[in-house]
Amino acid sequence: MKTNYVLVDYENVQPKDLALLQGGPFQVKIFLGPNQSKIPTSLVAAVQPLGRSAEYIPLEASGSNALDFHIAYYIGMLASHDPSGYFHVISRDAGFDPLIKHLRGKGVFAHRSENIASIPIFNPPAPADHDAQVQVVIADLARRKTAKPRTQKALLNVINAQFNNALTEPQLSALFASLCNRGVVQLDGTKVSYSLLE
Repeated sequence: MKTNYVLVDYENVQPKDLALLQGGPFQVKIFLGPNQSKIPTSLVAAVQPLGRSAEYIPLEASGSNALDFHIAYYIGMLASHDPSGYFHVISRDAGFDPLIKHLRGKGVFAHRSENIASIPIFNPPAPADHDAQVQVVIADLARRKTAKPRTQKALLNVINAQFNNALTEPQLSALFASLCNRGVVQLDGTKVSYSLLE
């Protein structure tokens, strides 16, 4: 399986779902801005289980788009050593999109996601069978551990994103109803909780 390089723009996104990357074919690089000299213990605790597959890359100097340029440099460097790798930029900054488009035009697998759960490897094509779709969603929820959505709206967004936003409203509603009927999801007002073996 090809290596998935996950480059996190920590100035822009502080991901809560790093646990999804444990045990997979991932190399994680977390880019810290010069003003982020103190790393939160929650980040350290999330990165530590990734072991040698994760590293921090602190920037020493600030400047307009400095962190973005560093990420672009690392993608180029890594792609020259591993041309078959898949590069995931985790950032809400759409300024990366022209770079991603250029990389794809050069045959480099690249994608920008706003969070780790949206990385394409976690979003397989939707199976046609409803029960198979339910099983895919349950497996994804179990994999998320403590990073599960806490509201019905957020859960519906996560489910739809998992199937590349290709579900119709009736399909999405039917999946949510099946999760509730199976006791996997409990709804209390707009809040959701889960009963999953993890």
